[in-house]
Amino acid sequence: MKQQKWKIYAFWIFLTQLTGGLAGWLTKEGAELYRTAVKKPPLSPPDIVFPIVWTLLFLFMGIGMARISLFTASLRHSRCRNIFLIQLACNFLWTILFFNLQQYGLAFFWLVGLWLLILWMIRIFSQVDRPAAWLQIPYLLWVAFAGYLNLGVWRLNG
Repeated sequence: MKQQKWKIYAFWIFLTQLTGGLAGWLTKEGAELYRTAVKKPPLSPPDIVFPIVWTLLFLFMGIGMARISLFTASLRHSRCRNIFLIQLACNFLWTILFFNLQQYGLAFFWLVGLWLLILWMIRIFSQVDRPAAWLQIPYLLWVAFAGYLNLGVWRLNG
């Protein structure tokens, strides 16, 4: 049983980290442009903060989904998995919109939608496993902060 739990945790953590890593790899050039040429709003953290924070957030996401996966399969479990995968895909696509396409306005509204998906995910996670839901709170807060940064970049760079 313990080995099976380990595999479930490994799978979900790997999936989230792979998603984040792939997004980072696909947006290397856009991220470099962001670092060097884009005007940033006040309170923008140093560039090194982003990969550290996102690595931790993806870890928390993966742990939370693994906890959900350990519960007996049910309609709630399926909803949790589906909303998790949808928000993960939306997170991935935001990175492309923002960094590669420089569609800052569209990316902002996409991020608002992502924030709402995360809020929904927290709500349905809490119906299955409260600790899994609590693990998503830093993600919700960071995406709110990212919304501030995204809006600032949009306003400053048109």
